[in-house]
Amino acid sequence: MTVVGPFGLSVQDRDLTRDVQAGMEAVEAALIEAVKSDVPFITVTASHLIEAGGKRFRPLLVMLAAQFGDPTAPGVVPSAVVVELTHLATLYHDDVMDEAPVRRGAPSANSRWDNSVAILTGDFLFSRASQVLSDLGTEAVRIQSDAFERLVTGQILETAGPRPEDDPLRHYLDVISGKTGSLIAVACRFGSLMAGAERWIVDLLTQYGERIGTAFQLADDVLDIASDGHESGKTPGTDLREGVPTLPVLMLRQTPADPDDPEDVRLRELLDTDLAADDAAHAEALRLLRRHPALERARRETLRYAEEARALLDTLPDCPAKAALQELCDTVAIRTM
Repeated sequence: MTVVGPFGLSVQDRDLTRDVQAGMEAVEAALIEAVKSDVPFITVTASHLIEAGGKRFRPLLVMLAAQFGDPTAPGVVPSAVVVELTHLATLYHDDVMDEAPVRRGAPSANSRWDNSVAILTGDFLFSRASQVLSDLGTEAVRIQSDAFERLVTGQILETAGPRPEDDPLRHYLDVISGKTGSLIAVACRFGSLMAGAERWIVDLLTQYGERIGTAFQLADDVLDIASDGHESGKTPGTDLREGVPTLPVLMLRQTPADPDDPEDVRLRELLDTDLAADDAAHAEALRLLRRHPALERARRETLRYAEEARALLDTLPDCPAKAALQELCDTVAIRTM
């Protein structure tokens, strides 16, 4: 058994291991080349997050999806580079919007330099992604542009927040679908499309990517409350402290308060305060939310998306890549326990 990629994904087939590792190494080398500029300072800023590491989840999905065609086809690695460059560019912009001081264990670009440098570096990465994309054909350009529109729309929806007439939970799921699901869906689409897989397989894997991407984001929401920080890689209750309404809190808000349950009443009172300003209140809210039925409902909703993703794979031909994609669904379940 060989561990490949993020989340400890195990690949037991020797040929698949070889193909995936070779593809991932080629992507890494191509990323380093793609961010080089004639201006040394730009090379430094654009290399910042690549050197910080990362899961490379999207390129991994490209490589696995390519197994349903010819994984050595010339467009496979460049398409993975396009998806990862796009993802990295959004991280530079996200850190500015969130005023994040740290990214992947290193100072964020906006804190190391300033917001202007971070924004412009993100723009530079978008431009380099477009250059690579231009060699992949008009269909690839259309797919990427559609996904990019969804990604930006998701970010705008998150920034604007739900309207009074909107269901906050539905709004949140729409945000995740745009911000996260869209690009992960493209990773699966590009991998299978560039490898020459049959169209029905391309379409099915695209749907799988959308659902597994959403499931992983929802799993992060659960981990933010339930974990001790080692699994999620960040301090527990970070979203709670910052007042970000993620799945467990939205599940709680969706149900009427129970006046006979003092913990439920107290938790709702705490959620209406500024938890960032009071460490004791934050710790109490985190403790109460961990015991609240809303957390279990959030787990079940996360598992529903993972099971939908798994079900989509049923009609695919049996092969090691299918087993690896199924294992990613299992990983979601493990992460939410």
